[in-house]
Amino acid sequence: MTAEHRTGAGAGAELPEYAGHYRLESWLGSGGMGDVHLARSTSGLRLAVKVVHAQYAWDPEFRGRFRQEVAAARRVSGAFTAPVVDADPEAERPWMATLFIPGPTLSDEVKRNGPLPPAQLRRLMAGLAEALRDIHRVGVVHRDLKPSNVLLAEDGPKVIDFGISRPKDSELRTETGKLIGTPPFMAPEQFRRPREVGPAADIFALGSVLVHAATGRGPFDSDSPYIVAYQVVHDEPDLTGVPEDLVPLVLRCLAKEPEDRPTPDEMMRELRSAAASYDTRAFVPERPTPESGTHSETGGRDSGTNGTDAASDRGGEVSTDKSRPRKAEKEPRGRTGRGSGRLTGILSGRHPRSRRLAMAAGALGLVVGVGLTTVQLLDVGVFPHSTLPGAASAAFSEWVAKPVAGEGTPQCSYGAGKLICARPGVVYALDPADGNLLWRHSVPKMLTGMSPVVAGGLVQPMADHGRHLEALDPDSGRPSWQSDVPAYSGVQCAGGMVLLTGTDGLVRAVDAASGETKWSRPVPGIPLPHFSAFAGDPLAYAVTTSADGADTRVLAVDPVTGDVRWEARLSGTLTPVGSRNGSLVLLSSDPVFGRTDAVIRYTPRTRTSVRVALSVPRDSAQASVHGDVVHLLGGGGSLDAVDLAARKVRWRLETAVSRGSAPIADADHVYLLAGDGRLLAVGARNGQIVGQTRPRLGTRSDRVVADLPTPVIVKGRVYVGAPDGTVFAVDGHDLSSW
Repeated sequence: MTAEHRTGAGAGAELPEYAGHYRLESWLGSGGMGDVHLARSTSGLRLAVKVVHAQYAWDPEFRGRFRQEVAAARRVSGAFTAPVVDADPEAERPWMATLFIPGPTLSDEVKRNGPLPPAQLRRLMAGLAEALRDIHRVGVVHRDLKPSNVLLAEDGPKVIDFGISRPKDSELRTETGKLIGTPPFMAPEQFRRPREVGPAADIFALGSVLVHAATGRGPFDSDSPYIVAYQVVHDEPDLTGVPEDLVPLVLRCLAKEPEDRPTPDEMMRELRSAAASYDTRAFVPERPTPESGTHSETGGRDSGTNGTDAASDRGGEVSTDKSRPRKAEKEPRGRTGRGSGRLTGILSGRHPRSRRLAMAAGALGLVVGVGLTTVQLLDVGVFPHSTLPGAASAAFSEWVAKPVAGEGTPQCSYGAGKLICARPGVVYALDPADGNLLWRHSVPKMLTGMSPVVAGGLVQPMADHGRHLEALDPDSGRPSWQSDVPAYSGVQCAGGMVLLTGTDGLVRAVDAASGETKWSRPVPGIPLPHFSAFAGDPLAYAVTTSADGADTRVLAVDPVTGDVRWEARLSGTLTPVGSRNGSLVLLSSDPVFGRTDAVIRYTPRTRTSVRVALSVPRDSAQASVHGDVVHLLGGGGSLDAVDLAARKVRWRLETAVSRGSAPIADADHVYLLAGDGRLLAVGARNGQIVGQTRPRLGTRSDRVVADLPTPVIVKGRVYVGAPDGTVFAVDGHDLSSW
């Protein structure tokens, strides 16, 4: 393996040239367990690649811990973390690649530019509370939240470096005499009873992080980790310099007992109640830093503490988060200053508690390891299927329903005044007002990734490649007609017809209302046509690309008659994604790697094309059309708004949603579903994340959902099928209730 040499800090050490098939371009930073490098994927996506130090690569126990770190990082990948793109814990030098997120760590920002101003502090606090809510809901406790593990990205803070984690059934255990965490940001219970640490420890750390962001120091400050540990357990925090309106909430976060601390939801509600005077939706650092100061997963340049856990930690106890009754709210306490003479008195033995402190420091000397870190998994079950808290408006209350037992992501559409959904083996209808089950109907198979649709006034289940068709009465769910047809390999509804592509290439058009076959013929020049159809467009489109990918032939077929209305041969490898006012919108892709590099609008009336190139090609892109704007989501989470009228990319956003659903938009928002079941709302005008729901991943969090359903928008209400098997509805006009 060819080695590169880094310059600057840490120069002289040889670094690997590749991690897997990723070429490591430059060194970003180092921690106790590995180095972090900037790399690029084949599609050009910037990645941060963490490569384990060679001395740990041969330790079987460490490899086990690294495997669990990768699993935890994948489990929490979302809007508030750096998503895992690839990893190989079994490599000669284990490595993990995450999305590279431009932005400084909070530690670097404070070090370079001083404490954050009050408005940014509030946004940071709200963003971290939201991040912890999502992290805890997928069953993870970070246990090492600190300024160097918080990235200040444009769309909000990102929590990184999930250290070493264990599932509940892991055989790894905390070795007696070892603590895990970084003392200035550890909760009292991490010192007193580390095997019982739960999510409240992260809330304590959040309070300490906020004090650091506001003052440049922690609420418990000393050069000695043993003294800091004593202060955390016994002393009151020093909140000098923290804005007065944040002091009560920070004090609650720093409560000595876990049950006295607020939950992330409680924090967000309290911050929302004061949101009239400030914006809590995003954090954008006022002073940009050069790329060399950016960090991604594993903490980058915080070489003093980040990662040393991997070599020295012998595991943390896996525990179950058990609810305990909350005590009566305590009166917040705190002091406004700390004299230097007090610490001098303690160390000299003159302070009344100096002997007890000395004993505590001596005991802690046996167990405290500075910079140790881990992740702990909670015992979480399926989320309750009750109505979401709060009402979006007087006319509509948000709801969650699970009318069919088991998991599996429902595919839904709207028609005949109902929400029509399908899961493997069943089609059912829900009342869009309250989610009540109206009817259900068993079907042998469903076409993967396709929703049942209403065509010809009837529900068309879109059954998988078979020889049987049926259409259902939308009011009762009973079959209206059934028909046996030749085996088909593709099905599409368009213009009131069901178009079936036979295995022999013959296209058969069946009337959706009656089940009668209207015509049967091949499509000229396309041996095995598969059609695309779009709402409001009477035509169906079939495409075929030349062997070298240089051009694509497009045929617009009238589904009622089978006649070809127009055809065109366009340059490039193209895929239809929508239509508007008689024009067809297509994505252009690299014929070799399949990366989307441009959006095309072809107008057959004038035989003209408009092409808008993307600045960076997008892998596994999905798109939808709203007016003149195409919203395109790449597999790595990049969301582009392409304005075809202005012939430019209006905005772009890194959502951190890996392999999300196709985006869908109305006049105000762009909606997309994340793999963990979160619905995200992005401002259609400015490209900023303005709302998101909680995750709905279900119990099978180890499975990747291959076909996430596109959210359904009906009169400002958004309906979503989630990976845990639920269907939920939210008000798109009132994102504060999400």
